[in-house]
Amino acid sequence: MCTLDRLLGIAAVSALLAACATSSEAPVPTRGPGLGQRAPAELVAAWDISIPPSGEGLPAGSGSVAQGAKVYAAKCQSCHGEKGAGKPADRLTGGIGSLGSGKAVMTVGSYWPYATTLFDYTRRAMPTTAPMTLSNEEVYAVTAYVLYLNDIIREDQVMNAQTLPQVKMPNRDGFIDMSKK
Repeated sequence: MCTLDRLLGIAAVSALLAACATSSEAPVPTRGPGLGQRAPAELVAAWDISIPPSGEGLPAGSGSVAQGAKVYAAKCQSCHGEKGAGKPADRLTGGIGSLGSGKAVMTVGSYWPYATTLFDYTRRAMPTTAPMTLSNEEVYAVTAYVLYLNDIIREDQVMNAQTLPQVKMPNRDGFIDMSKK
């Protein structure tokens, strides 16, 4: 009987939430933490920073491998090791061609299919102690440096909104797009 009571309670709450979700006005709580209110458009825009494989939405700015080496030494190396070798955090370099070997080394260079994913992840999640604190120039630079360490770009290349989506990652064709099946 306790389970039936819980199920009825869950159904009642679900119905109430569904009614609120279809309402044209956001519910206004009379007290409590204000859950269920619509987020202002400015707040949504500030957090809507995803970068797809095409690079659409990449911000202005640029960064070179040399600049990236400095940013990496100051803000990344303590976690990812010298030249991306890893420890205590994930290894970033090496392993290219190892995925089918039975001894896969999963790194940015061996596994990630798009360079834009590296930019997106670095911008939103790094450094782990202060996510979203790197400038766009720092993110482009450290992205260039990590790509260079993986022998994906040359030392003289600069990454920006035009060049980054053109980078062909070694494992780009290693994924199957199930949406096309």
